[in-house]
Amino acid sequence: MTNTEESQPDRPELTSAQGEAATPRANANENRTSEPEVETIPSLEQMLKKAELTAAEHYDAWLRAKADAENIRKRAQVDVANAHKYAVDKFSSELLPVIDSLEAALAVENATVDNFKSGVDLTLKQLISAFEKFNLKQINPQGEKFDPHLHQAMCTVGSDLPPNTVVQVVQKGYVLNDRVIRPALVSVSKSRET
Repeated sequence: MTNTEESQPDRPELTSAQGEAATPRANANENRTSEPEVETIPSLEQMLKKAELTAAEHYDAWLRAKADAENIRKRAQVDVANAHKYAVDKFSSELLPVIDSLEAALAVENATVDNFKSGVDLTLKQLISAFEKFNLKQINPQGEKFDPHLHQAMCTVGSDLPPNTVVQVVQKGYVLNDRVIRPALVSVSKSRET
């Protein structure tokens, strides 16, 4: 605007228009200061960097977890191999006194039959004691009912005993923790034919 327009009081529309134009600007400035500032949205680059950092952290954690799992698997394989390899360690140490007794019996030069018999009897007791420590039990079913899970019938014989009764034990069987290692070999009675 020029000075001539400002000084013309006979044109009230211009002066009122100028006043109204000035008022909204002042109001706008007042509104800006009284309103709280709006949060700025992060740029795409900032969001991408944050996502890349998070992805890198997750990838690192995944790699560590994968390595831990692999180490645990390898350690378990070694433990299982050692368990198989040394499973009979304690059992074999219990059998060593039996071997020592047998070697001592063979080292005696003037042994009588009675001495050998008593020595073998003591050695057998040592062996049975070692078996019992490891829950290895004998199956000696003399006079019991035939059980195909524990016994193996070699033959059937006529007997006064009820049918399917063990008449004779040919060879004792053994059970380890309720699992049959060797069934007892037996002769079983059959009913007498009339």
